[in-house]
Amino acid sequence: MKRLINLSFILLLTIGSVNCTYNNNTSKDYFAPVPVHYYAEFPFEMDEIPIPEFPDYSVNITEFGAVSDGETLNTEAISKAIDDVSNNGGGTVVIPRGIWLTGPIILKSNINLHVEKGALVKFSDNFDHYPLVETVFEGLDTWRAISPIYAKGVENIAITGEGIFDGSGGAWRPVKKFKVTEDHWEELIESGGVLSDDGRVWYPTEASKMGDPGTFNVPPNRETKEDYEEVRDFLRPVLVSIRESKNILLDGPTFQNSPAWNINPLMSENIILRNLTVRNPEYAQNGDGLDISSSKNVLVYNNSFDVGDDAICIKSGKNEDGRQRGVPTENVIIRDNSVYHAHGGFVVGSEMSGDVRNIHVADLTFMGTDVGIRFKSTRGRGGVVENIQIENIHMIDMVTEPIRFNLYYGGEMPTPNQKAEIVDKKKLQEQIPEVNEETPRFRDISIKNVYSFNSKTALWIQGLPEMSVRNVRMENMKLTASRGGMIMDAEDILMKNVDIEVNEGPVLFLNNVHSISLEDMNIGFAEDAGAGTGIRLVGPFSESVRLMGVRFTNTAEETSIGPNVGKGVLKRQEK
Repeated sequence: MKRLINLSFILLLTIGSVNCTYNNNTSKDYFAPVPVHYYAEFPFEMDEIPIPEFPDYSVNITEFGAVSDGETLNTEAISKAIDDVSNNGGGTVVIPRGIWLTGPIILKSNINLHVEKGALVKFSDNFDHYPLVETVFEGLDTWRAISPIYAKGVENIAITGEGIFDGSGGAWRPVKKFKVTEDHWEELIESGGVLSDDGRVWYPTEASKMGDPGTFNVPPNRETKEDYEEVRDFLRPVLVSIRESKNILLDGPTFQNSPAWNINPLMSENIILRNLTVRNPEYAQNGDGLDISSSKNVLVYNNSFDVGDDAICIKSGKNEDGRQRGVPTENVIIRDNSVYHAHGGFVVGSEMSGDVRNIHVADLTFMGTDVGIRFKSTRGRGGVVENIQIENIHMIDMVTEPIRFNLYYGGEMPTPNQKAEIVDKKKLQEQIPEVNEETPRFRDISIKNVYSFNSKTALWIQGLPEMSVRNVRMENMKLTASRGGMIMDAEDILMKNVDIEVNEGPVLFLNNVHSISLEDMNIGFAEDAGAGTGIRLVGPFSESVRLMGVRFTNTAEETSIGPNVGKGVLKRQEK
C-alpha cells in the first residue's frame, strides 16, 4: 500500500526551525537553571527540580555509519552511538544537520540526545520497525507499538537542540472525513487504505480498521500480546514515551506529526519541558501535544502548541486500572506557554482515576482553541482532582468556551452546539448512582485573572447530580461571547469581579446549584444585541444563591426564577 506523507507539513517546519548548533561554546545554555520566580508563586510545597548534568563526552552519529540521505535506515547507527556514550559513563549523542531516517530511538541513563539546527529526524513509516511493548495508554494497561523515542526506567536524560523529530504520524492515523477538505479526502482514498463501514473514516490498513473499538483507543477483550498483534496497525504509539524515569529535560526541539499523542511522561518524576515547539495537523486523531500522566514534580514553560487534540493535558490513569495503580499526577507548574489549535488549551482528564493535585497554571495564551481551560471526566473514573490554581490566562476566539467542566465526557470533541445533560432529579432520584469509588470528584479550584474575547459560550460548568463540582473560585475575569454560560450541579461557587457580555441569553443559566455567590459582577448584553434575561435560575434542588453588587446592562429582565425553585433561594444585596 502506498502510504501518504504530508511532505509540505514536514518541509514547512524544517525550513522554519532556526537557532544554534551544539558545541562546547554554544550561545544557548540548555542546562541553565530555571528562573527562580517560577518556584515562588504557588500554593503548595515543591522542591526545585534538578537540571540533568552530563560528562564532557560527545559523539556524532556519523561516526557510527549514519547517513543523512533521507533513505538509509539509521536505527543501528544511532543505537551504537547511544551504547558508546552509555559505556563511557554518559554524555552527548549529536545528530547533525541533515535528514535522518530511523526506527525507534531507545534512550539510556546519562544520555543527552542533541539534535542540531537543520536536522530532521524522520521516523520510519514501516510498522514492522515498531514491536509491541507493554505500556499504559489512555490510562489503561495494554500493549502498543513501541514509541519512536522511548525510555523506561532511566535517570538523568535530556533531549536538546533546535532540530525536528517527525513521527510519520500520517502513516498510522485514521482520518475522519469531516476534519479534512474534499481534496485531502480524495488523496487519502487514492493512496490506499480502507474506509469504515459508513464511509466516514479512512484507515491506513484493514488491521487498523479491525482494531478500532469505536470509542477511545484501547481495543477491548484482548489480553495477550498475540491478541494485540492481530490489530498492531491500530496500536499507534505516542511519539515520545518516557516512563518510570526521573531527572528528565527536554529543551529546544520541535516534536511533530505523532502517530498518537506527542509527548507522554508516564509515572516519572523531576521533569522539565521548556522551549519546545509541539505540532500536529489540525485533523490529527488523538494528536495531543503533552500528556503528563501519573507523574510528579514537573515544570512546563515557554513552549508552543498547535495540535490536533488537547494541548497540555494532565492525566493519572483510567477507571479500575488507574485506581489500582494509584499513582497521582502532582506538583506541576505550567507557565508562559502559547496554544493555537487544540481541543483544549490546559486540560485535566478525562483519565484522572489516580488523582490529580497541586497544579499551578499561569501566564498562558490560547488562540482559536476549541476550549481554553478544560476539565473532563465521567462516571466510572473515580479519583479526586483538587488544589488547582489557574491565573493570568488570555484567550481569543475560543470555538466553544473559555472554561468548561464536563463530567459527562464520552470521548467527543468539544463543539459549539453540544447540549447539556439536563437531569430531573426528582423524577430520576432512584436512578441516580450512589457515590462510590467510581465517582469522580472535582474540588478546590481557583481561576483568576482570565480574559477571553469572542468565544461561542461564556462558560460551561456541569457536575453530576450525585457529585457536584465543588469549591470553584472565579475572580477578576472578563468574558465576551455569543451566548451566555451555564452552571449546573455545582456547589460552593464564587464569581467575584467577573464581567460577562453576550449577544444571546440568558447571560447565566443556573440549574440545581448550591451556595453560589456572585459578587461585584457586570452582567449584560452587547449594545447591538437584543435585550434578554440576565440570570435564569431553575432546579428544585437549587439552594442559597446570593447576588451582591451585581450590575445588569441592556437586560429585558435582570433575573428569572423557575416555578420549581424554592422560595427565598435567590437573594440580592447591594454593597
